[in-house]
Amino acid sequence: MDKDVSAGSGITTVAGRLALGITLLAFGLGHTAVIDGVSAADASSIAQYVGGIALFVAGLVALREGDGVGGTAFSVLGALWFTWAVSDGASGNGAGLFLLLFALAALSLTLAGGEQLGQVMYGLFFVALLLMAVAEFAGNDGLTKVGGWFAVAAGAVAWYAATAMPAHWPTALPRRAAGRGVTATG
Repeated sequence: MDKDVSAGSGITTVAGRLALGITLLAFGLGHTAVIDGVSAADASSIAQYVGGIALFVAGLVALREGDGVGGTAFSVLGALWFTWAVSDGASGNGAGLFLLLFALAALSLTLAGGEQLGQVMYGLFFVALLLMAVAEFAGNDGLTKVGGWFAVAAGAVAWYAATAMPAHWPTALPRRAAGRGVTATG
């Protein structure tokens, strides 16, 4: 694996990714119902303070430091997490619409490019939100749980991305040759 440690621009990126990772893990685990007595509603205070306020502040600091990509991602996601947390548990089509709009923001972040871990993280988050939106529209609890597992995976990638930078862990997948028998010459 390549030791490319370009998971962000510094401590603000680490803090933002940790906040996002913690929030995604709590949100996802709450929706999977894998932990007895823990529901999505239990994640709302983490979403409000860690995913909302802390992530929004990290976004503003990143923007001030000149990190437009991280700043935009963290501030937008912070505002959305805060809104989700204080929305008083809308259900049905209202919740589905919110999740669908939230998914579009995650899709935009996925398609914006950037380093591989960020794209994987936002891509998994997009799939989670899309599945949960469809589940809300259809009233399908099983699909909500599947979306929860995608959110858990996105949270794990966010945590890894945050930890990789200061720990000097690899953050890029190795590049493969175009096909069989193709070798690189140096």
